[in-house]
Amino acid sequence: MPKPPSPELTGAVRRAVRVTVAATIGFYPAEHLLGQPVVAVYALFSAIAFGALSPLPGSGRTRAATVLRAMPAAAVLIGLGTALAVATWAAAAGMLVVGFVLTFGAACAPRLAAVVPGLQLCYILACFPPYEPGTLPQRLIGLAVGATALALCEALLLPAPWQPSYADRLAEALDLAAGAARRLTGPGDADAGAAALLRERGRALRFSQQPGGSRPTGAGRRDRALAQAGSATRRLLDQLAALTEIPPGPVDVPSQSLLRGTAATCADTADLLRGRRPATGPEAIVEMTEQFLVERARLPERRPEGTLHPLLRRRSTVLSAAVAAVTVRTAASLAAGGRRRSVPGLPHEQFWYAGEPAVRLWLVRVTGNLTRHSVVFQNAVRTMLGLALARLVAGSLDLTHGFWVLLAVLTLGRTTAGATWSAVRSAAVGTLLGAVVAGALVIGAGDATTLYALLLVPVMLVAFSVGPVGGPVWAQGLFTLVVSLAFAQLAPVTWRLAEARLVDVLTGSAIGLMCGLLAWPSGARAEIRRGVAALLRTTGPLVRATADAVTGTGGHGDEVARGMLPVTLHRLQIAEAAYAQYRAEPVPHAGEDGPDWLAALNYGSRVLTGAYWLPRERGARSFPPGAERWVRETARHIAAAGERAADRPAAVPPLHPPPLPWSEARTGPPAALSLLVDVEVWLHALARDLETTVTARPGARADGGGAEG
Repeated sequence: MPKPPSPELTGAVRRAVRVTVAATIGFYPAEHLLGQPVVAVYALFSAIAFGALSPLPGSGRTRAATVLRAMPAAAVLIGLGTALAVATWAAAAGMLVVGFVLTFGAACAPRLAAVVPGLQLCYILACFPPYEPGTLPQRLIGLAVGATALALCEALLLPAPWQPSYADRLAEALDLAAGAARRLTGPGDADAGAAALLRERGRALRFSQQPGGSRPTGAGRRDRALAQAGSATRRLLDQLAALTEIPPGPVDVPSQSLLRGTAATCADTADLLRGRRPATGPEAIVEMTEQFLVERARLPERRPEGTLHPLLRRRSTVLSAAVAAVTVRTAASLAAGGRRRSVPGLPHEQFWYAGEPAVRLWLVRVTGNLTRHSVVFQNAVRTMLGLALARLVAGSLDLTHGFWVLLAVLTLGRTTAGATWSAVRSAAVGTLLGAVVAGALVIGAGDATTLYALLLVPVMLVAFSVGPVGGPVWAQGLFTLVVSLAFAQLAPVTWRLAEARLVDVLTGSAIGLMCGLLAWPSGARAEIRRGVAALLRTTGPLVRATADAVTGTGGHGDEVARGMLPVTLHRLQIAEAAYAQYRAEPVPHAGEDGPDWLAALNYGSRVLTGAYWLPRERGARSFPPGAERWVRETARHIAAAGERAADRPAAVPPLHPPPLPWSEARTGPPAALSLLVDVEVWLHALARDLETTVTARPGARADGGGAEG
C-alpha cells in the first residue's frame, strides 16, 4: 500500500493551487486581453507576495482577511516606492526605513509578521526603474486584482482547514486541569501516567509548539493577557502533576475545598475563552484562596508525629495551583475584554498592563526592544542593511531586473551566518540549473508567446508545491523558470534573461552573506548566553529582597522588591525572545554541551512568581529567630549561586540548600509556619531550577521551549 503524502506536502500543494489560480486570474487577462503589462506584473507578484512568500496562518477565511487587511499598507508602499524610484539613493534610503520598520514592527504585531515579506516585496517591485509615476494607478489596480483574487481563493478554493487558536488550546488544557483537580479531591493512588499527561499538555502550550501567526506575542492588552494566561496554565498543570504524584494521605478538608474551587475556576475559564461566558473576574477563587489561608492557620490537632510537615508542603502546592488559577482567570478576563484595572487583592505589578492605554503598551514593547542585545533589533538591522545595500548595488550597477537582487536577500537571509551560507550555496545551484533550463527553453522556443503562456500555469503549480518542501535548490530553480516564463510573455526575450536572473541571485546572495557575516553572525546563540546571564544577575537581588520582604527585615523589603520587578520582567522577556529564535536556528555543533537555557527561564519565571505573591501572605514578620535566619541565608545562598552562574556556569557547585529547621519553626504562630513552608518550597524549587541550568548536557536545547514575551 503506497505511503500517503505528508501533511506538509499536502498543504503546499493546496497553497500552490490557490496561488496559481489567483496569479493567473489577473495576469492573463491584463496581458493578453487588455494589453496592460503593468497591471499584469503587479497582479502576478501581488498574489505571489502574499500567497507564496508570506506564511499566512489560520484557516482559509482568516488568511483571506489577513490579505485584505494588508492591501492598504501594500498600496502605500507601492506609492512610496514609485515616488522614490526617481533616484537610486532615494530608493535605497526608503528601503532602509521600510526594511527596519516592517521587520521590527513584526515583533509588536504577530499578524503583521505574516505579511511582512509580501509588504517588503511591494516596495521592492515599485522602487526600481523605470521612474514612471504616471503608472501608479495601473500598479494599484494590479495590486487590487491580485490581492482580491488571492483572498477569494484562500476563502473558497481548497481552503486551509480550521486551526484552533491559542485561546482554544488554553481552554482544552484548562478542561484537563479541571478534571485533574476534581480527581484530587477523591480517594485514589498516585498516578504517574496522569502526571506525565499534565506536564506534556503544559509543554504543548509553549510558543515554540504553536503554528506561526497563532502565538500571542503582540504588544496589545489581549496578546499580553493570553501570553500570561498560557504561562500561568503551564504552572497550574505542573502543580497539579506534582499533587497527582503524591501518595494520598488523610482527608484534608481545606485542601479539598480549594481544589474544588480550582476545578470550577478552570472549567469556567475554559468556557470564557471559548466565548460561552461573560468576561468576569477571579473574585470567587480569590475569596476561596483567602478562606484557605485562614483555615490552614488553624493546624490540625492530634496529628501523628512526622506528618505535619508533609501536610503543609502539600497544602503549599495546592495553594500554588490556586494562585496559578487566579492568574489564569484574571488574564483570561482581560483577554476577553473584561475589566481594565487590577483586581483588589492581586499584585498590581503582575497585571500592570491591565489599565494602560494601547499606545503606552506599544511604546513599552518598542523601547524594550531598542537595544543591541535584543534579537528583534538585530534581525531588523540585519534585514534593513541587506535590502538597502542590495538596492544601492543593483541601482549603481544598473542590473537588469535588479529587484531580483533584493528578492534573493529577502528569501535567503537567515539569522546566522552559517545558515545563510547553507541557503546561499543551495540557491546558487538551484538558480544555475533553473537558468540553464530557462535559457535552453528561450533559445528553442524563441518568440512563441503562446507556448510560454501554456507552460506558466503547470510550472507555477510545481514550483509552489515542491519549492517550500524541497529547500532552496528546488525553490530558486523552479522560481527562475516561473519568472522567465512570465517575463517572456511581457516582451521579447533572449537567453540573457536567464543570465540576468543568475547574476542577480548571485549578487543578492553575496550581499546577504556579507551582512550575515558582519551583523551578529552567530545569531541567537551568543545572545541567549548574554540574555540569561543578565537575567540571573537581575534575579539575585530580587530573591534577596523577596526574602527580606517576607521576613520583614532588611529595611524596605517590599518597596525594593516591587522596584526590581519591572527590570527582572524585561530581562526575562529579552532572554525568552532570544531562546525562541535559538530554538529555530540549526544546531552548530551536534555534540555541544552547555547550560539548560529553558531551566534558566523557568528559574526567572519562578523568581517573579514568588516575588509577586509570597510577601502578600499572612504570617510575615513573625518568624522565630532561627527560621528567619534560615530564610535569609538560604535566599542569599541561592541568589549568590545564580549570580555566579551568570559568569561561569560550570564553576557553580551542586546546590544543597539546608532543610528548614523544623523544630524551631514549629514554635512560631501557625500562620507563620505555613508561610515558612511556602518559602521553603519556593527556595528549594529555585535551587532545582538553578542546578538544572548549570548542569552541562548535550546540545543545551531543552524540550520544546518557547518565548512567553
